[in-house]
Amino acid sequence: MTEPIAPTAPDPGLFGPASVTWQLHSDPMMWIAGIRALYLQALHPRAVRGVMANSDFRNDAWGRLMRTAHFVGTTTYGTTEAAEKAGARVRKIHTMLTATDPATGERYGVDEPELLLWVHCAEIDSYLHVARRSGIRMPDALADRYVDEHRRSARLVGLDPADVPASAAGLAAYFEKVRPELAAGPDARAVDDFLRRPPTHPLLAPARALLWRRVAELAYASLPPYAHELYGRAAPPPTTVTRRLTLTGTVLRAVPARVRWQLPPKHILRAMARLGPGSRPAPYKLDRRDAILDGPGRAQRGNGGDSTRWRTPG
Repeated sequence: MTEPIAPTAPDPGLFGPASVTWQLHSDPMMWIAGIRALYLQALHPRAVRGVMANSDFRNDAWGRLMRTAHFVGTTTYGTTEAAEKAGARVRKIHTMLTATDPATGERYGVDEPELLLWVHCAEIDSYLHVARRSGIRMPDALADRYVDEHRRSARLVGLDPADVPASAAGLAAYFEKVRPELAAGPDARAVDDFLRRPPTHPLLAPARALLWRRVAELAYASLPPYAHELYGRAAPPPTTVTRRLTLTGTVLRAVPARVRWQLPPKHILRAMARLGPGSRPAPYKLDRRDAILDGPGRAQRGNGGDSTRWRTPG
């Protein structure tokens, strides 16, 4: 008689439900954090020249934004295989792209480790900064854990994890080291102009003025002071910015998660279908001092970021 084959445990992916990343990336404020990252990334002349020389972002801004969101969603909530394939695609594309240094005229590849590291650190810093400043309570130990987790995603784009900051302090030290290389040249100002006034259909111009401009201004305001100095545009006082981020986060988080997650490409819903209801992400699961969250399968109904309070099983 043939022995029954034991069922294979579902693949938790690159991070898994017990990670800080799993919880944090489900928060709607990550969209504002992404725009902040674009502002920050544009201050590295060689990095932004690589984008300007190889991207049609002015005419395909939404497509570029969605491709980035798809990559982050896949690497966060997809299977390990899907994350590895997404990383391989990015590495392959980068090997084919070059740009010319705006200062020296040198031709260089956009996959230079220092450029990949800058893009990575600007993203991780923005995600962490906006999340915490908008009201997500995250102890320093979990902030360090989040930064450390993303050495895995850094590997996917071609970086050696040993060369990537592993803590919030390491991230801050990296920015202090790289600051002398930053400048708001013509490319950075083109990105700034675009983010403030992206091309849109005339019928959508009022919505751009009412909604998008406020979002872009909030993302810009959340940048560090040295970035405001480089761009030459003032920002509101830090306390005002923090208050606005908190208010925006409160409003966006009031939208039921099950509604937000219906938007394509539905990475979170697919991950929950694969791993079960205990994998449901919710940023306030981070607000625990003893552990990040209970193991998969132990969460109870009403713990999913839909304006209900998280409860410890039992």
